[in-house]
This record gives sequence, C-alpha cells and structure tokens, in this order.
Amino acid sequence: MKTSPTHLLFVYNADSGIRNAILDSMHKVLSPSTYQCSLCDITFGKVSENKVWNKFRRERGLEMEFLHRDEFIQQYGPQFNFPSVYTRQDESLDILISSEELNRLNNAEELIGLIQERI
Repeated sequence: MKTSPTHLLFVYNADSGIRNAILDSMHKVLSPSTYQCSLCDITFGKVSENKVWNKFRRERGLEMEFLHRDEFIQQYGPQFNFPSVYTRQDESLDILISSEELNRLNNAEELIGLIQERI
C-alpha cells in the first residue's frame, strides 16, 4: 500500500560537524569497506553529492529533511537504528526504509526506486 507522506526524513549514520565530515571523507577513501553509513555512500561521493541523487532530490517535489545521527537523537531519542528513512506527518514518524534495507542498496538508482515504490 502506497503512503502519501508529507515529509521524508533521512538520517545518516554519522554525526554532524566539520570535523566529522572530514573524518568521514577520509574514512571513505582509506577504508571504504568499513564505512558505517550506506546512506552517505549512496547519496554522496567522497566530497560531493551524487549527481543522480541530486537531480531526483531537486525534481521530485517531495519535502525532504536530512539529519545526522546526533541531530536526530537530540530531537527524537536513541531508540532507532541508522541510517534510515522515515515519513513524518506532524510529529509522527513511520519507517519507510530500514537500516537493513539501506545497507543492501548499491547505488542512488536503487534508493530512488525504493522510495518511488513506497510512496
């Protein structure tokens, strides 16, 4: 059954801040197989946003919000797994794509397909 979310909330399995962004970029280059955020890998390259993902995000017409793990925990609490994607209506969150599902995706096209299938 397709939902009609008013808002998509993407949560990275990484913390916010310049220092963390630099460390994450270095981790992606030096040890990509141990990098812990599949959502980061899919939507961003080593230093910039994936072009396919950027085009989808700009043209799809959905309200999308992106939070890092520490930002999400501050707002919603630690009871969730990351990375993950939620639909949000008012203050209600419903899982759209679990961390397990995100970890099985290989690229932006697969993520886009899954989002389109579910909304």
